[in-house]
Amino acid sequence: MNNICVFASGSKTLDDIYIREAQTLGRLIAQSGFGLVFGGGTDGLMGAVARGAAEGGGRIIGVLPEMMNVKGIIFESCSELHVTSGMRERKALMELNAGAFIALPGGFGTLEELLEIITLRQLGCHRKPIAAVNTNGFYSHLAAQFDETVTQGFAKEDARSVYRICDSAKQALDYIASEDAAQPYIKNELIKRP
Repeated sequence: MNNICVFASGSKTLDDIYIREAQTLGRLIAQSGFGLVFGGGTDGLMGAVARGAAEGGGRIIGVLPEMMNVKGIIFESCSELHVTSGMRERKALMELNAGAFIALPGGFGTLEELLEIITLRQLGCHRKPIAAVNTNGFYSHLAAQFDETVTQGFAKEDARSVYRICDSAKQALDYIASEDAAQPYIKNELIKRP
């Protein structure tokens, strides 16, 4: 696991508490010797995590779709910048280049990325650790919904081991590096292959 992919908001209208935690995460990723894979943008939490990684001297891999390949949107200090034809290719390339995933707070795109990567692990398509940073209680309601999904039988109890909701960037990084995260998920055998 050389790189950690961070899913995060690109919004310019966020409270400083989110910006500071994103920069902390970027710095911690770099100081821990990991590379950062992220959405390639300069604004919001995306830009903050990249700036933190740059401050820590880390390797920064930006991945963005052609429609966002515009000066002023791109984080200019990427070690590598990959431009894809669309959003689906972007997510696939981010997944391919990462050994673990951390979601910071974000909008619908961030939530979609987090849920897709959780689903792929649940289906046994990968065994990479997944964490979400619950800054300012952002993911508390989603965590409750996940619990309700298990409680009502829409997912099995062992699905809880697919991801971890963490209180801070440090806790998320500690989890990613832990033995707990490295344990393979015992997936539900729902897909029958010929």
